[in-house]
Amino acid sequence: MGDRTHTHTGAAGRAAAADGPASVRNVALVGHSGSGKTTLVEALALTAGALNRAGRVEDGSTVSDHDEIERRRRRSVQLSLVPVEWGGYRINLLDTPGHADFVGELRAGLRAADAALFVVSAAQEADAVAGTTRTVWEECAAVGMPRAVVVTHLDTARTSFDGMARICGEIFGHDDPDAVLPLHLPVQGPEGPDGHAPLTGLTGLLAQRVLDYSSGELQERAPAGDQQEPLREARNRLIEGIIAESEDETLMDRYLAGGEIGVPTLFADLERAVARGSFHPVLTAAPAAEGARQGVGTVELLDLITRGFPSPGERALPAVTTPGGDPRPAPVCDPAAPLVAEVVKTSSDPYVGRVSLVRVFSGTLRPDDTVHVCGHGLTEPGGGGRPCHEADVRVGALTEPFGGQQRPLDHCVCGDLACVSKLGGAETGDTLSGTGDPLLMEPWAMPDPLFPLAVRAHSKVDEDKLSQGLGRLVAEDPTMRLEQNQDTRQVVLWCMGEAHADVALERLRSRYGVQVDAEPHRVPLRETFASRSVGRGRLVKQSGGHGQYAICEIEVEPLPPGAGIEFVDKVAGGSVPRQFIASVEKGVRSQAARGVAAGHPLVDVRVTLLDGKSHSVDSSDAAFQTAGALALREAAAGTRVQLLEPVAEVGVLVPDDYVGPVMSDLAGRRGRVVGTEQASGERTLVRAEVPEAEIGRYTVDLRSLTHGSGRFDRAYARHEPMPPQLADRIREAR
Repeated sequence: MGDRTHTHTGAAGRAAAADGPASVRNVALVGHSGSGKTTLVEALALTAGALNRAGRVEDGSTVSDHDEIERRRRRSVQLSLVPVEWGGYRINLLDTPGHADFVGELRAGLRAADAALFVVSAAQEADAVAGTTRTVWEECAAVGMPRAVVVTHLDTARTSFDGMARICGEIFGHDDPDAVLPLHLPVQGPEGPDGHAPLTGLTGLLAQRVLDYSSGELQERAPAGDQQEPLREARNRLIEGIIAESEDETLMDRYLAGGEIGVPTLFADLERAVARGSFHPVLTAAPAAEGARQGVGTVELLDLITRGFPSPGERALPAVTTPGGDPRPAPVCDPAAPLVAEVVKTSSDPYVGRVSLVRVFSGTLRPDDTVHVCGHGLTEPGGGGRPCHEADVRVGALTEPFGGQQRPLDHCVCGDLACVSKLGGAETGDTLSGTGDPLLMEPWAMPDPLFPLAVRAHSKVDEDKLSQGLGRLVAEDPTMRLEQNQDTRQVVLWCMGEAHADVALERLRSRYGVQVDAEPHRVPLRETFASRSVGRGRLVKQSGGHGQYAICEIEVEPLPPGAGIEFVDKVAGGSVPRQFIASVEKGVRSQAARGVAAGHPLVDVRVTLLDGKSHSVDSSDAAFQTAGALALREAAAGTRVQLLEPVAEVGVLVPDDYVGPVMSDLAGRRGRVVGTEQASGERTLVRAEVPEAEIGRYTVDLRSLTHGSGRFDRAYARHEPMPPQLADRIREAR
C-alpha cells in the first residue's frame, strides 16, 4: 500500500474478481463541490483499465456524469456507482454530490459504503474542508467508518501539500492530529509562467523511494540529497503515528530504544489501523497526462483501498426488526445466509422504468427471485408523509451500472451492489428480504427538508400528471417531502435548498413531462377578534311563493390561543326553534372557516347565540345558516380583527464562532432567542422562536452565514398576533 512495489494490473469487467464478499470494497468519495471527486473517479477507472480514455467534467464526458441534468449543470446532483477491478478485487466507487442540497445522495452513498475517501482541493485551501464535509467526517467517526484523505489540484498555482496536510490534521484529527498523516510527499516539476507546478511523482515515506512519473512511465529512484531532511522528519512522525495505533505494544519500546522496525511490519500495522478506522492516511493524486494510462498517485490509492479498507464482512451490519418492530438477530455477511438487502437509490429510466440500486448485506440476490419489500412508515418523524408499505415482489433483471450503461448480472452476492429493474413500488430506504421471514432494516439518518417550493400545474393537461410526477420524485428522494396544504390551498414540495428545488423542477419537466410554475410560498395565517362584539344576521326575502326568513343575534368574544371556536346557545323562550340552532352554528362555523377580514380561518372565539326570530312557513335550515354567517360578519365589522401568524420553535446548531452572528440574524427576523446550550465539538445550540414567514429561506441563509457549518430544525409552536403594519400590508394586497 502507498509506496510498495507495483505489481497490480487492472482489467475491465467483473470476471476478474473472486465471487465473494472478501473480494469486494465499497468506497464513498466525499467532498464539497469542486474538490475533484468525479475527476478522481475517472482517473482511478482509467488506471484500473475500466476506461480507455478519461473524460472531463467540463464537457460532461465523465462516466459519473451520465445524467443529462448533470451534464448541463456541470455538477453532480446524484449518487453514481463506478465499479472497477484491481488486483483481484472489485472496487465499487460511489461518487457522491458535493453540494449541501444533495446530502440525501451523500447519505445513501455512505450507507452503501464500508469506507470513505475525503477529497480536498489544495486550490481551495481557505475553504478546502467545508462545514458540511466536517460534519460528515464526524458522523463517520461516530460509527467507526474507516477514512482516508486525498489532496487534489496540487498543480494549481500557489498550492502547498504541506499546508493542506496540516489543515487536514487540525480539522479531521483535532482530537489526535497524529492519526491524520501523509503516506508520501509529492514531487512537483518546475513552476511554469502561470505559477503551476505539475505533480510528477511521489516520495514514499516508509520505503524511502521516489516514484517518478515524469516520463509517462513509472521509474523508481532514491531521494535526492536535498529531500533527505524533510523526508526524515515526515517519516519519523508517520512511524510514531502508526506505532501509536499498533496493537503490538512492544513496537513503541523498540522504537524509543532506537531499534529498527521493518517496513513490512509498519505496513501491516498501518493497514490494520486504517481498517479499524483509527488511522487516516493523507494521499495525493492527479489525473493521467495526455496519452498516459496512469495518473500520479492512483496506483497507490487503489492499493490503499484493496489492502487497507475493510471488506463488507469486516463491518458491522445495520440492525433489523420484523415489520412489526420486534428485534431480530443481526444479519451476517454470508452468501448462503437469508437475504437482507436495501434500496439505497431509486431512479427512473425512460425505457426501463423505475430502477433500484440495491446493497446486499446478507445472502445472495438473483433475478426472478420473489422477495418481500418493506418500507418504513414515513409518517414517522423525518418521514415525509408516505405510509408504511410492504408486498411480495418478483425481482426483475439484475445489472451492473457503469455510467449510462447497464451490464447484465446473473446474481449479486452479499457485500456487493446491483441495479434491479421492476421492483414494484419499492422506494429508497426499503428493505428486501425473504418472503418466509420478512425483515426491516433500521433507517439511516436523513435531514428534514426545510426549504418550501410551492408549485402549480402550468395547464390543465399538466394538472392531470402533476400528482403522479410529484409522487415519483418523493419516492426516489427521501429528502423531499410533499405537502398538500389545506389552509393555503398550495402544493408544497419541501426540499433541501434552492439547487435541490431547481433540480426537482427540471426533473418534473424533462423526466415526467410535467410543466409546472413555482409560486411564492404562503404560510397559513389565522384571524381572531381583538375584543368583544355583537352582530345581527337578518335574512328576509319574499318574492312570491316560498320565502326565506331567519334572524339571529350573536355575541362574539375572544378566547385564549388554541381554544378554537366555541358555540354557546343562550336563546330563551324559543325565539329560535330548537331545530334551527344547529343551523346557526353550522353557518357560523362555515363563515369562520372562510374568514371574516382577510380570507383566513377565524379561531379562538366564543360565539353565543342570544336571540332571533323565525317564521312558521318561510324559516329553513338554509336560511338560518345564512343568517348565522351574516351575523358573524357584522360582528367582525364592529371590532378589530387581528391576523395571527404561525411561529416556529427553532434550534440552530453552530460552531461557537458563529453564535453572535446567528443570534443577530434571528433578531432581524423578528425572532426571540429563548436560550443557548453547549453541544459537543465546540458547538452551541441556539433556541429561538421565529415567525414562519421569516424563515422560508433560512436553510440557504444559514448555510451562507456559517460557511456551511450550521444546521437547524424547526417545529410549529403556535399562532401569534402579527405586527399591525404587516397585517395591514396583507389586507391591502388581498
